[in-house]
Amino acid sequence: MDEEAQAAAARLVRRLKGGYTVTIAESCTGGLLASTLTDIAGASAWFNQSWVTYSYEAKIQELDVSRELLEKKGAVSAEVAIQMAQGALARANADIAISITGIAGPGNEGGKKKVGCVYVGIASRTWAIAEATQIGGNRQENKEGFVHFALLTAIRHWDQAMELAESNRLKDIEEREARAREEALAEIERNKRAAAAAQETAWQSQTWSDDKQNGNGEGIDVTWNEDSQED
Repeated sequence: MDEEAQAAAARLVRRLKGGYTVTIAESCTGGLLASTLTDIAGASAWFNQSWVTYSYEAKIQELDVSRELLEKKGAVSAEVAIQMAQGALARANADIAISITGIAGPGNEGGKKKVGCVYVGIASRTWAIAEATQIGGNRQENKEGFVHFALLTAIRHWDQAMELAESNRLKDIEEREARAREEALAEIERNKRAAAAAQETAWQSQTWSDDKQNGNGEGIDVTWNEDSQED
């Protein structure tokens, strides 16, 4: 494997070392991607298993790829690449899956797609995507080029997914903080209304008396004589 592919593999592994796992589903590369990744020491921490599904039947039985899809689109297609990745992801219970399906050459066995055409599928638990490229070379060069392309594609989409996840996390924090501020302001308003209501109730509940009292605290009786006359 060339140094650029090895460097790309190391870059992907650095991302996986955050506690993630990867699984691989290969066809035309025959296990070369899995071999490139597991050449890195400590692979058992982030690599559990992979599949080489060369035939239609292997893809159907091992990865649950749709037979109808294979017959309609052919094995070298975006849809099949995605289903291969999703099938591997489900069976390995990994965080990310990479699939490769293409035509390494030297011939295309009468198919419409050119030698060097490859589709790479990337799947996570929340999204899946496929990308294609065309590589020119002999069989070995194409296989190595497919692996390199798969690694770069996985890194790019991994980074995009992590950026989106971080953006969503920050957005969630902002939304929760906004809700907390709203709830705090609402609580302040409720307390103000409760205090105002309590003050009004206290005023209305005061008792007023017109009774006069003498110095001993006893009431003074006042008698009015309507018959009294002026001198």
